[in-house]
Amino acid sequence: MSQFFQIHPENPQLRLIKQAVQIIDQGGIVAIPTDSCYALVCHLDDKEAVSRLRRIRGVDEKHHLTLLCRDLSEIALYAKVDNKQYRLLKAATPGPYTFILEATKEVPRRLSHPSRKTIGLRVPEHQITHALLEELGQALLATTLILPGEDAALNDAEEIRERLEKQLDLVIDGGACSLSPTTVIDMTAAEPELIRLGGGDPALFGL
Repeated sequence: MSQFFQIHPENPQLRLIKQAVQIIDQGGIVAIPTDSCYALVCHLDDKEAVSRLRRIRGVDEKHHLTLLCRDLSEIALYAKVDNKQYRLLKAATPGPYTFILEATKEVPRRLSHPSRKTIGLRVPEHQITHALLEELGQALLATTLILPGEDAALNDAEEIRERLEKQLDLVIDGGACSLSPTTVIDMTAAEPELIRLGGGDPALFGL
C-alpha cells in the first residue's frame, strides 16, 4: 500500500520532502507533481526500481526515460553539451521541455537508448520537484504517468492513489498539474528537431 503525502506546491514541507527522499533511497517508486504532468520517479542507480518503473508504465528498454536535473550543470554531468546547445538549454530551463542528448559515461548503460546512447533530460520548474532533487543531491529517473493503453496522463493525486496504491510506495499530492506533457526536442543532430509538441514553446529552438 502506498503512502500519501500532501505537500504544499509553493512551500514544500521539508519534513515530508526528507521522508520522500528516504523512500526513493530505499528503492521506492514515487508519483510526483511536475510543471507538466504527474510523473513516476525512482533512484537513478537502482536497477530493480528502474525495472519496476518500466513495468508500471508498460514500456520496454527502448523507451526513453528522463533524468530530472536541478540545473544546467547537472545536465552537463549526464549529457555531452556543446556551447551552442548550452545557450539553447539556458534559454529554456527551467521549464516544460525534455531534451534528447548524447549520454556521458555517468549514465548507466541500461538507461541509455540501446542503439543511440542517448538520454532524455529536463530541469522542471516546480517547487516540490526541485526540493526533492535538492534533498536527494542528484538527478531522478522519471517517466510521465501515463498508464498502459491510455493516452492521457493522470492528473489527480487521489485517482493515482486509487489506481496504483498497490504498485507505488508513495504518492505526493501537490495539487493539479498541467495536462500538457513536456515539449521534446532532439538535440543530437546539428539542428534541433521537434519530437513532441507539449507545454514548452518550440520557437525558442527555431522550430
